[in-house]
Amino acid sequence: MEPGLVAYAAAVLSGAVVGLLLGVFGGGGSVLATPLLLYVVGVRDPHVAIGTSAAAVAVNALAGLAVQARAGRVKWPCALVFGAAGLAGSLTGAHLAKQVDGQNLLLWFAAAMALIGLSMMAPKRTAGDPGVRLTPGLTLRLAPLGLATGAAAGFFGIGGGFLIVPGLMAATGMTLAHAAASSLVSVALFGAATSASYAASGLVDWGLFLALVAGGGAGILLGTPLARRLEGRADLARRMFAVMVISVAAYVAWRAL
Repeated sequence: MEPGLVAYAAAVLSGAVVGLLLGVFGGGGSVLATPLLLYVVGVRDPHVAIGTSAAAVAVNALAGLAVQARAGRVKWPCALVFGAAGLAGSLTGAHLAKQVDGQNLLLWFAAAMALIGLSMMAPKRTAGDPGVRLTPGLTLRLAPLGLATGAAAGFFGIGGGFLIVPGLMAATGMTLAHAAASSLVSVALFGAATSASYAASGLVDWGLFLALVAGGGAGILLGTPLARRLEGRADLARRMFAVMVISVAAYVAWRAL
């Protein structure tokens, strides 16, 4: 059955919530898109919710990437190696996820959400080399990490930024700011590949996708000035958001069971 006007309005509001959180925290908010589609918008099939949210995440990441690229924060050679290696992984992960029963997949998704929440509570390391350059040695470290991260992002239908950022920092030694900006290349690629896989199986609701993107754009615009106001309390705000993500993960697991 086609979604009604109420469902589309709920999707716009859900996209606004995700965009607001992305604007404030720079990552992690996209993981809430699937639960919002399931429990607020009313999407019945978990696979459709994951496929649709992955498409919206890719568009949001592209918008963020354009901003970061203009600011000169993206380390393109490292980002492209990581992202290209992860493309095959994301397609494989998405294919495997489609073979898993919807409720079982939600249990795995809840576990991933809990890990994301826990990772957000960890102290953020900002030191690093702002002038890092791609070398053959770095390529050998980046490619396997990209492949594994892409597989996880494809399986769970998430951007994977919580894995990509520390992966880029560990492999190259770049700063947190450069890793966060460069990670958007992979988030966009993984989201696009995952949603393309789901779309090929008819598991993306394009109407709801457009509603999510429209709401997300408005949310990001609202979240950016709010992020500046919260700069002095960034750690506290991030921990509170992490608790919310873990709480939603528990709810998703409870509903799945």
